Amino acid sequence: MDPTGDYLTYISSVRRYSPRTCAIYSEVLNGFSAWCGGDVVASLKSSLIRSYEVALLKGEIGEKKGPRTVNLHLSVLSGFCRFLVKNGVIPSNPVKTVSRPKVEKRLPEFYRDESMREYFETTAHSASEEELDILLSYGKFEGDPTAKKGSGREVPVEMYGRRLRRAIISTLFSTGIRRAELISLNIGSADFSRRVMKVTGKGDKTREIPLVPSLCKEISLYLQAAQSMVGRPRTAAEPLFISVGGKRLYPMFVERAVREELGGVSGITGKKSPHVLRHSLATDLLNEGADLNSIKELLGHSSLAATQVYTHNSVEKLKKVYVNAHPRAKSGGKNGD
Repeated sequence: MDPTGDYLTYISSVRRYSPRTCAIYSEVLNGFSAWCGGDVVASLKSSLIRSYEVALLKGEIGEKKGPRTVNLHLSVLSGFCRFLVKNGVIPSNPVKTVSRPKVEKRLPEFYRDESMREYFETTAHSASEEELDILLSYGKFEGDPTAKKGSGREVPVEMYGRRLRRAIISTLFSTGIRRAELISLNIGSADFSRRVMKVTGKGDKTREIPLVPSLCKEISLYLQAAQSMVGRPRTAAEPLFISVGGKRLYPMFVERAVREELGGVSGITGKKSPHVLRHSLATDLLNEGADLNSIKELLGHSSLAATQVYTHNSVEKLKKVYVNAHPRAKSGGKNGD
């Protein structure tokens, strides 16, 4: 019997965790196994797990780990223990009795409305019908990122790249989907007649997300550019977004696209990532009066607790409004009723 291997198979095939999550779980469990000398099940005791936690915090196992990373390790071990309890291997979950290091709560980062408006205004030409007409005039151009200057092929390649990156930003910001969800989209995922996008999220759970008319149009125009690039009609089962080489996108491609597109936008000086675009949509919706349950369904959160973190940004905004508008706040609380 291989409890660790059985658990990793379980979270991969039954729970349908993403490959990235499975890799993290495997790394944590292998690290714990190495620390305890390979006898994992016998080492699942509160005292030993507490010692493991201290060793991580003090840097006795590789680099010194922060509270957030240590909590991740304990969460993985706790899930593993629940699996073992369910299968009768151990009587109870020892991780439950281990106190966890306190983690400073961080407010989700988000991009301000004016910064995103600036981005969409300055890149409008990349998604325009006029530029699409120019791109289509090249016919089948078989995207080649290594095309030499002067060959005539680097022009449509560059135009397609700009349109693709802009479509990535538009989709992430308008729908709030995760990076992995964006990558997994197929052409058939978009229903333009109903203006919805069918998204497969964590645990293979599917949900439908409404599409604003402007995004429907932009994706439709992008699909024409992609078809011109590959030189043939594409089927509903093929990837919605493809690279210049005609392949489905991969995580680092999306990360680079977001960094490149948002790098020159004034007001965006912090982290530039797909997840911050997701935070931005959630914050905007909450500030505009959307209820938490609706935002929860849109983002595909499994519990309301994950969505409630966005209320902190709204509270901070309320504080600023209060200071600027309230008569007593403006006077420092003096000479007021």
